[in-house]
Amino acid sequence: MLRYEMLFLTVPEITGDEIESIKSYFAKSVRAAQGDMISFERWGKYRLAYPVKKNDYGVYFLTRFEVALEQRDALLKDIRGSYIFKFNNLIMKNMICRLDETASLEYKRPESLEDAPHDVDSFLKKNDMEGLLKPKGGFRKKAEEKSIVGGVALDKEKVAVPVVAFEEEDEDDYEDSVE
Repeated sequence: MLRYEMLFLTVPEITGDEIESIKSYFAKSVRAAQGDMISFERWGKYRLAYPVKKNDYGVYFLTRFEVALEQRDALLKDIRGSYIFKFNNLIMKNMICRLDETASLEYKRPESLEDAPHDVDSFLKKNDMEGLLKPKGGFRKKAEEKSIVGGVALDKEKVAVPVVAFEEEDEDDYEDSVE
């Protein structure tokens, strides 16, 4: 038996019924070719690197299956045809790869937007990034007269004034350094 996996990308608005119809059609195709479906997993919603069919997001699915050498070509033709024509409004991209039969089926799934934490503060604390929670100084702020935004102080009249701090030098120190 030859082992394959197919990764496909669907539109972000896919419903549960549409997912079930894709899964059942895929399972029927594999069974018709005397193959075995190993897994059908929803990876989750991800932001795409570039728009695909005018979508900035998509939902990934990974499915794995086994098929005999004699039935391989017919099954792959059926799968490609169905995903290109029957589900063309749902599936934006797909990729089929042959796997090594002796290799492990374990993999590390990337974290999806659905898995991402909704509470940013707890995420920062959990991952030892507490320095991002509060500024560590560096700017000085005068009470109610000026506020510092990006290294520039804005006074009440909304006029940008650069913040410059000078240290006073003793005249004796200056004369010593000149001599």
